[in-house]
This record gives sequence, structure tokens and C-alpha cells, in this order.
Amino acid sequence: MGAGECLDAGVCAAVDVHYLTAGGARAAAVLAADAAFAAVLAERTAEVPAVPPYSSGEFYLRELPPLRAVLDGVSGLCLLVVDGYVDLDPSGRPGLGAHAHAEFGIPVIGVAKSRFRTATHAVPVERGSSARPLFVTAAGLPAADAADLVRHMAGRYRLPDALRRADNLARAGPHAAER
Repeated sequence: MGAGECLDAGVCAAVDVHYLTAGGARAAAVLAADAAFAAVLAERTAEVPAVPPYSSGEFYLRELPPLRAVLDGVSGLCLLVVDGYVDLDPSGRPGLGAHAHAEFGIPVIGVAKSRFRTATHAVPVERGSSARPLFVTAAGLPAADAADLVRHMAGRYRLPDALRRADNLARAGPHAAER
């Protein structure tokens, strides 16, 4: 299923991971019926008691287990939006998003808040009244289409509401998910 088909009939997820001071990690997902995240279906959190230590160039080893946990059982998942890069340079050195694309087999959009020096291919996207761009990369759909989706995601601030909410949920824990 291509990204265009998915966006008509699937579930989109914006995710983030927070590392706990006591060890382990908490992941959060905001699930929506549309790629703009205007129609939020649910919010989820999941904790993983242990994650591998940080290793330069292997950040995905820490992030994928909590993402697997929070997305477990989500049916119809067709688009994943991650806080970070899909690939780290124009030659395709994989970042978290590329590993998530391989893991889940769906299109992944990476939305990074800061420029990574080798990610010269990332599409800068300005949102809201901020003059500081976000840096968008993608796997499974063209980067220009991903940038357009990010540009039109719900929220009036620089960071789309779904990613802001996923970050808050990951930091605050399961009670923040109750609406």
C-alpha cells in the first residue's frame, strides 16, 4: 500500500521516546485518522524496562524496542511520523526513521528540530510564525510530499501538535494520556 492509499484509509501515528532516570524508556503515540492529525483517534504510552546504552551511530537500537511496544496491536497503521531523521545524509546512511521503515514496512516521515550537518538533503519546512525550520526526511514517499504533509499538520506552532503531544506523553507517563 502506498502512502497515498494509506492516507485515505489507515491510521497515522506520531511517536516519541523518553528515557527514564530509573532506566528504561517510555514511548508515546498519537494515532490519527488522517495525515494532518486533525482527527486524533487515540493516545498510547508503553514502558520498556531496559534499553541498550547509547552507542554513537546506533541510536535506533534504543528507540525501536519502545516504538515496537507502543505500536503493538495498532491495526491499519499506514504512516509513522518520528521525531528525528529518516536518513542522515544524501547517500542514505540510515537514521531512526529508516530503521523504523524497515521494521514496520510503512512510509516514515522524519521531523527533526535541528540541522544535522550531513543531512544536506533534508527539506526545510517553516511552520507557524517561527523563522526556524524543521528538517524533513522520508522513506516510502517522496521527501517533497512528506514536507508538504508536515507543513499542513494540525497546530499553529513550529512543531506539529501530534509530535508535541507525543513528546509530552512520553515525558509525563500514562496518566497524561487520559483525556
